[in-house]
Amino acid sequence: MAPQLADLTVGQEVARAQVVVDRARLVRYAGASGDFNPIHWNDRVASSVGLPGVIAHGMWTMGAAAGPVADWAGDPGAVVDYQVRFTRPVPVPDPGEAVVEVVGVVGALDAEAGTARVDLTVTVEGARVLGKAQAVVRLA
Repeated sequence: MAPQLADLTVGQEVARAQVVVDRARLVRYAGASGDFNPIHWNDRVASSVGLPGVIAHGMWTMGAAAGPVADWAGDPGAVVDYQVRFTRPVPVPDPGEAVVEVVGVVGALDAEAGTARVDLTVTVEGARVLGKAQAVVRLA
């Protein structure tokens, strides 16, 4: 059942998830997005431009953070606005994986518009990777 605006309060946690990314997922994302920048698959190139190694695509990270909000809403089309600031890259080790932690809390309610703003905290190993991440969700 989809969440109801009347049942929400500011500060209420509505989404929590861990999203895992490994090198294979980066390759699949590169193919789907058309972003074949070698910083997303080649350690030598990533290091040569000052990165800690291969990093996840920013748009992958942004999308991964929005997923738990869409799941909570019950319909990805209910997310009517979404914005973030990229604050630091997500290094993806090889072998291994990075775990992106997403926590969403209600930041504001607008009864007239029928929307809830969900403020997201998005971290990897305790460090924020997205800042001012906010999704506006239209609810009944």
